[in-house]
Amino acid sequence: MRIIRNIDEKGLSLINPVATIGNFDGVHLGHQKVFQRVKEVASLIKGTSVVITFHPHPMVVLAPEREVKLLTPLEDKLRLIETMGIDVTVLIDFNRDFARMEPEVFVKDILLQRLGIVHLLIGQNYRFGRGKKGNTQLLRRLGRRYGFKVNVVRNLKINGQTVSSSRIRQLLSWGRVCEAAALLGRAYSIHGTVIKGAGRGAKVLGIPTANISTPYEIVPKEGVYAVKVKIADALYDAVANIGKNPTFGLQEQSYEVHIMDFNENILGKDIRVYFIDRLRGERRFQSPEQLKEQILRDIDTARYILKRQRINIYP
Repeated sequence: MRIIRNIDEKGLSLINPVATIGNFDGVHLGHQKVFQRVKEVASLIKGTSVVITFHPHPMVVLAPEREVKLLTPLEDKLRLIETMGIDVTVLIDFNRDFARMEPEVFVKDILLQRLGIVHLLIGQNYRFGRGKKGNTQLLRRLGRRYGFKVNVVRNLKINGQTVSSSRIRQLLSWGRVCEAAALLGRAYSIHGTVIKGAGRGAKVLGIPTANISTPYEIVPKEGVYAVKVKIADALYDAVANIGKNPTFGLQEQSYEVHIMDFNENILGKDIRVYFIDRLRGERRFQSPEQLKEQILRDIDTARYILKRQRINIYP
């Protein structure tokens, strides 16, 4: 997939570009529906499928006080878009100057003059331009005026609810990772680097764990989860704990995984954790021995769940 990070560069040379526009945080099934339609239309006219997106997320710039946390860091969003078979992603630097651009100027200067869009597909609630004055009706009018086609793709609903990034964020905050996976079309995952921990897992409990430092802004609710862990190209069953280890009286949240039937040194390596199901909430035990007994039960439960899981792991 070609990534265009500077829309001012000359010689973009996009052939019959068919595009969609949005933030696409999470690249969930609703986004994937739009991408699939973009690809179909592009194929019919022997054109180029294009996704236009923004970095940073507009809410980070326009409403930092809301502290919107993202489902996917930029590199993961681009990777997921690429797995959908999109030809080109245009990454627009979103800043306050760009936010002040009038909707018609955005269409004329960027979509038409710089990118040469011939067909635009958008979600039914799409708003754009200064003060979010741009909408589907305006795009249709501008399309008739300037000679490009516009189609609106209806929102995807699952069990009567619209698939949205905000809904997935909410589900993860509740620890409902199975429901989040149903909207994403895959297990929610985070990646990170294995760092040195306090060593309590192996030394005190006899159950080694890998502590993770992650750039992800959203992790599921504190608790214990049945997970899959990817190291290089290998996938392992594991149990993850998100929380503050109340049995040991800690204050800072940590992310750690016990990888089953695994004894390699992975300190400093990058791993990805796929959340399959929530086993329980985090709780304080009276002693390390009681905690160890519970962890061993968690491992048995996770083995049972992971053998029967039907959640898509990749991409």
